[in-house]
Amino acid sequence: ILHLPQWVRVVGLSATVSNAEEFGDWLIEVRGDTTVVVDEHRPVPLWQHMMVGGQVFDLFADDGAGHDPTDAGPDRIDAINPQLVRRTEELARRTVGFDPRHGAQRGQQRGRGRAARGGYLPRFRPPSRVSVLDRLDSGGLLPAIVFVFSRNGCEAAVEQCMRAGVRLTAPDELDEIRAIIDEHTADLPDADLGVLGYWEWREALERGIASHHAGLLPAFKETVEELFVRGLVRAVFATETLALGINMPARTVVLERLVKYNGETHADLTPGEYTQLTGRAGRRGIDVEGHALVLWQPGIDPKQVAGLASTRTYPLRSSFRPGYNMAVNLVHQLGAPAARELLEQSFAQFQADRSVVGLARRIERNTEALAGYASSMHCHLGDFAEYAQMRGKVSDREKTLARQGNAARKAESSAALEKLRKGDVIAVPAGRRSGLAVVIDPGVDFDGDPRPLVVTEDRWGGTLTATDFPTPVEPLGRLKLPKYVDWRSARVRRDLASSLRNTGIEVPSNRRRRSSADDDEELLALRRAMRAHPCHGCPDREAHARWAQRHQRLAKETEQLRARVAGTTHSLARAFDRIRALLVERGYLTGDDQRQQVTEHGQRLARLYSESDLLTAECLRLGVWRRLGPAELAAVVSALVYEARRDGPARPRLPAGAVTEAAERTVELWARLADDEHRHRLPATREPDAGFGWPIYRWARGESLAKVLESAEANGQELSAGDFVRWCRQVIDLLDQLRVVAGEADSIGAAAAKAVTAIRRGVVAAGPQ
Repeated sequence: ILHLPQWVRVVGLSATVSNAEEFGDWLIEVRGDTTVVVDEHRPVPLWQHMMVGGQVFDLFADDGAGHDPTDAGPDRIDAINPQLVRRTEELARRTVGFDPRHGAQRGQQRGRGRAARGGYLPRFRPPSRVSVLDRLDSGGLLPAIVFVFSRNGCEAAVEQCMRAGVRLTAPDELDEIRAIIDEHTADLPDADLGVLGYWEWREALERGIASHHAGLLPAFKETVEELFVRGLVRAVFATETLALGINMPARTVVLERLVKYNGETHADLTPGEYTQLTGRAGRRGIDVEGHALVLWQPGIDPKQVAGLASTRTYPLRSSFRPGYNMAVNLVHQLGAPAARELLEQSFAQFQADRSVVGLARRIERNTEALAGYASSMHCHLGDFAEYAQMRGKVSDREKTLARQGNAARKAESSAALEKLRKGDVIAVPAGRRSGLAVVIDPGVDFDGDPRPLVVTEDRWGGTLTATDFPTPVEPLGRLKLPKYVDWRSARVRRDLASSLRNTGIEVPSNRRRRSSADDDEELLALRRAMRAHPCHGCPDREAHARWAQRHQRLAKETEQLRARVAGTTHSLARAFDRIRALLVERGYLTGDDQRQQVTEHGQRLARLYSESDLLTAECLRLGVWRRLGPAELAAVVSALVYEARRDGPARPRLPAGAVTEAAERTVELWARLADDEHRHRLPATREPDAGFGWPIYRWARGESLAKVLESAEANGQELSAGDFVRWCRQVIDLLDQLRVVAGEADSIGAAAAKAVTAIRRGVVAAGPQ
């Protein structure tokens, strides 16, 4: 937009962005005259419903004031259907809660009363997926997308429907369904169909049922999408990825829960996410109305659903940030001064500068409040601000000593863990895994920290860290173990747990450690000085102290706000300057601001498009990958693109020899780069993740898909066929860049070209690229 000639007209269209006026203001600033048109009318009306038990209720009632029940605007949040409210309250009183965050019952005994004559309330059971589909089918509400928010949940839902004999298609539709399946999967090798679950997937499609998530093979996803659009698949169980960038509208959207896992924790859906998901309901030109259906569970309040449905907020936030590749390209094409001016005109900087206005108002209000707090903490015996500082120093010293003590205890615990050997019996002192455990593998993680793999007397298997041991662990005995222990086998864990219990070893009682604060001379001196201050004897000391604490907290907040204001203004240009400073240090740029030039190494970096572009360029510059063969290069390069969905093995397995050595050198380079980034106050490049190294190494050496996935599972990795193909293609992309940048005459470029050919076969080459 910034580079376009002025005579070019720009037209922007969005169905969900709610801050179009703000984006229009930016366009006016950088392009001139701009008109913003906002239309709230939905061509296909959307009805909001909730299913309570087996009954479906409208979320909003016809209030007799002429409001359309399909209108979910902010003024409708109080117009909730009273029948729905009564039914949910009645059912909540009669059942034990179901926790939607974990799919588990919050079982609890209730007191005496008519509702619980036997002492316990019946447990709530949400309607089965089969009954939900039956209800939708009988009501003419198919096709439907059912959002489940879990890959495994999507697959389990299809299996449940298959076991129940659900069929949503007619016999005369089978030939067309089969033809579309055959067209999209013709390139899949016959030998891989079994491991892909092809035949079960095909049977489900013939019945009109499918799953859709990021772990599916691309060919499978394309097939599901075409069949759904044609109305030949009528129920899709999907994760939220379906709501983004895919044209798959439905008559009805079903939300099983209003919480989803965001990668770190289970979090409530935001109004923007709810709008994005339910926006799939109602096919323009096909349906006269769309339907959004939320399945009720104890803990879900209809007002909560109404709040989600009536809050239309999905603001556009610029994620534009300068990076290493961008910096060298901007310097090469525009020069540093012009590049800084361009960044200053970006929408990201426009939004950042606008936020300063609100921050300045908060600083002004805080300054007035600080004056009032200072007056309230005044003491007639002396300077209470001085006394408050003394109290603060005492508190800070106590916290420092506590941290030092924790660090020392962690170091002692780590040292003790490093001494453990296979077969040692230890005691886990606290937490869910407390009790006896036997060491299966004393392993260490990528950083060299000990993470022993254990099996407990409760039959749990997994890794422990120093944080699990407040005091150093000591072996209490030994168990004789075979050379290989298949700890993932439930039978093996059961036998090990039985052996632990039969040892007769008892868990020792916890030992209390003497606090380091008891002997600290600095802390003792601070406490004496505080007690000698005149304000220490004030009868209103604690009241004054509360005002002083408020003053300190608000003063700290105000200083942080001032720092944010200073850091926000011209923030992108300053980040660009810091990036250029680091690139000059490492030889990718040379010269001063006015005459900065891109070096030969910088020209290589300019052609590398990756999240880890600078780390990749450094590995090329220093020849870290020079002696690697095609499969070996693929294994090491995969660490720069792969990112595990969940915690995998503490130390991912890699082929011994050249691969391990190159991977370790790559991590060493990353660590030095991360130190430099920290020094320049830049975001750290993501740490390499070697979790995909072994699977892609075996694949590049010609092994079958079944063997590759089996070995990944044996190593504790969660890797579906779709994930495997997706990561292979990302590795291919980076290898292809290496081929071009290094040149096929170079050993790295030649190995990269051969690696691309070796990987691009079978399921990786089949279907859309």
